[in-house]
Amino acid sequence: MHLDNSQSLTVRILKTTEYSLWDTLVQASAQGCFMQSNAWADFKELEGYQTFRYGLFVGQTLVGGCIIYFYPHISEAKLLLAPGGPILPVNLLHTGLKLLISQVEQSLAPQLGAIALRIEPLWTHLPQGCSEFVRSPVDLVPSETLLIDLKPTLTEIMAAMKPKGRYNVRLSRRYGVETRFTKDSQAIPLFYEIFSQTAQRQQFFSEPYSFFINLCQTLFAANIAEIGFAIWQGQILAAILVVYWGERATYLYGGRSSSYPQVMATYGLHWQAMQQAKMRGHKFYDFYGFTRNPNHAYAKFSRFKRQFGGICTTTIGAQDYIFYEQLADTLIQVLQQHQQVKH
Repeated sequence: MHLDNSQSLTVRILKTTEYSLWDTLVQASAQGCFMQSNAWADFKELEGYQTFRYGLFVGQTLVGGCIIYFYPHISEAKLLLAPGGPILPVNLLHTGLKLLISQVEQSLAPQLGAIALRIEPLWTHLPQGCSEFVRSPVDLVPSETLLIDLKPTLTEIMAAMKPKGRYNVRLSRRYGVETRFTKDSQAIPLFYEIFSQTAQRQQFFSEPYSFFINLCQTLFAANIAEIGFAIWQGQILAAILVVYWGERATYLYGGRSSSYPQVMATYGLHWQAMQQAKMRGHKFYDFYGFTRNPNHAYAKFSRFKRQFGGICTTTIGAQDYIFYEQLADTLIQVLQQHQQVKH
């Protein structure tokens, strides 16, 4: 897109009437992330976050922007978060990012007392001119993931799997494992029972039940998520939550029963999820969180995921832009509070 003198580049808060335009733009972007959707923002508001939905305009045309999240708390280190964002056209990336940061630094940061903006776009490299960003110590969005290409035929996708993956998918089929996908809210407690059992057994953090109520009901209403079950002899053996957005269908959460491991229910369920995603027109099945490091917390999950083949992709991870004036003000306030405590 070429800018002429009659077209100005501006950033402002989106009007509610523009929300559908934003969702369309994000879904059309190769770097579009479901965490930059209005449905995800609505969910985060239920979780207590404030959201700020910025649009980047060329004249009157929406070309990019960012949904920014803020969680009010008593901690001194307040951050503005942009998981999966910003969404910017390539030719306006540097200019648009600079304009967006300027807007946030001048208005939002002082208003909220935020010391930094943490962005996590799905970029594979940090563009030139972004040297003012520093790598964050924490990622909200996994910076390494495994993508299964859904564009080939199902036969070709199966052929691209590891031999063990193909064998286990077929074994699941021979055992007669059935799968069911639903957007019915009555499925949420069934999903959570499997998920929480898995979290306890494998000792990873489990979000509370209320989190999944808010998450599923919001995404179900927007028609961008489903719960999938693998069922054998009337018993649920595995459950997954898949988010459909843009080019990707993302496996966000899941769990499995410790019963009847020999029927390979989880393999059959993911294979069916890939077929569901392909039928919906998505280009990739995103396993969301993967590592090649055998000592990483994701290592055990990754060994399972890599049986499906796929391409490991790495993004730039979370990057922090520090608002130094706001940081200085915050440090002064902390020092003053400490002095008051001493006296």
